This record gives sequence, C-alpha cells and structure tokens, in this order.
Amino acid sequence: MTDQLHLDRPDVAMSFPALLAKVRYEGAYPTEEKAREVTLQVLGALGRQLTGDERVALAALLPLEAALEFTGQAPAAEQLTGWGFVKDLARRTGTTPAVARWNAGTVFSVLARLAGPDLLADILNQLPDGYPLLFGRPELRLRQSAA
Repeated sequence: MTDQLHLDRPDVAMSFPALLAKVRYEGAYPTEEKAREVTLQVLGALGRQLTGDERVALAALLPLEAALEFTGQAPAAEQLTGWGFVKDLARRTGTTPAVARWNAGTVFSVLARLAGPDLLADILNQLPDGYPLLFGRPELRLRQSAA
C-alpha cells in the first residue's frame, strides 16, 4: 500500500497525502492544508538551490504534485548558505526566520528519510554550509579554502 509511511526504505514510493501526513505530524501543523502550504513553499525554495543529478534524483522520489513544485523553480544564479536559505524562505513566505527554520527543518527531515543516506550525502555535498543542520544532520565536512 503506497499510503503507508515506509520512510526507512527510500525505494518505496510515497503518495502526496502520505507526504503531507508525515510533514503535518513532524511539524505539529494544525491542518493538512497548513502542511501542504509549508511543504510546497520549502520544496520550491529547495528547487531554487539544487541542480544536476541530485535535483533529478530527488524529484523522482517525490509524489507528482511535490515534484512539480520542486522542479518548477529555476535554479538560482547563486546558491544560498543554510542561513541565507532560511532568511530567503522567511521573506518569500512572510514569516519570521524562526518559523522558516522550523518549516524547512520539518520538510527536510522528511526528505532526508525519503532520499536515503546516499542521495542525502550527494545533496548535502552540493549545497553550501548550513544545510546539514536543516536536514537534521551534524555538519561534519570541512571546507577547503581557495589557495
């Protein structure tokens, strides 16, 4: 049954209602509509940051409605740091940075389990500093400074 939540197995497809149910539960949102709004806002914002094979692979795992929002955003000319992502999300959604951080962290934690460890590692390697914490992971990588 595709509506069951099998987030420990990234190969199992998830329906859009199941994705929203998971986001609603994880974020303690009062309604499914609020979970839908937050999910689509965060996916759209992430769609502006992620490019290449990782973007395609993540989109393939998402339910159609979520994938369309994610891939419907043109990648930004310049990637934002994790904190920049939160501030941009807050500005675009008319919320505070604290609320935007909560919303991003909620959706990203669900995406992390959906993607699985290998794809998540590839996604985090592509994104600038600050994203691992948004995905509920420690930031362990060291950046090499340009010589």
